[in-house]
Amino acid sequence: MMTEQDSSAIVFSHFPQFDARQRAAIDALGALYAEHNSRINVVSRADLGNLYERHVLHSLAIAAFLGPLRPGTRFMDLGTGGGFPAIPLAIAYPECTFFGIDRIGKKIRVASEIAAAVGLDNIKFFHGDSSECHERFDYVVSRAVMPLAGLLKACSRNILRGVEAPGAVPPGLVCLKGGDLAEEIAEARRQALVVPVSDYFDESFFDTKSIVYVNLSK
Repeated sequence: MMTEQDSSAIVFSHFPQFDARQRAAIDALGALYAEHNSRINVVSRADLGNLYERHVLHSLAIAAFLGPLRPGTRFMDLGTGGGFPAIPLAIAYPECTFFGIDRIGKKIRVASEIAAAVGLDNIKFFHGDSSECHERFDYVVSRAVMPLAGLLKACSRNILRGVEAPGAVPPGLVCLKGGDLAEEIAEARRQALVVPVSDYFDESFFDTKSIVYVNLSK
């Protein structure tokens, strides 16, 4: 069950530009995840009461970072699980396309059903490993899946190179992480931009959360 404090209002306070269709889709997520989570644990039961803050809004930190994008921009969500960050981002960017991939089939089924229930026609899901995906994307996004070095190894070949940036940020990896990232970034041996999520959202939950971006456009 959601807490009284956790509702879609927290999302709209940061994204007031969402239109009626986007708001309806966001509004529907709480009940849908609660229903599916009662059968298949796609969201930590300890977190389900904070779904909008800790999952939906957290996912949308990527949209806050990327800003406006041209129609047709392509995303892959590596390790999408139950659809985070892909589903909130697909709602935020209705003219962009999303491909969510995960090794756990039951989570992919939940993500697919929820996307269909809220009327998303710009997202599809695949049960498998990233090595099986040979498509290329403007951005690969991910949320707390694996260390940065592993993410880069898994997705570098899936990034479009030598193309015009679809927005202010060139093609690359954009992931959501928490805690002290210095050692993890050093081990990845790639230049990375770390942006605190608190730059965009003032809720205390985000004080230790970061967006990590690696430019893979060249």
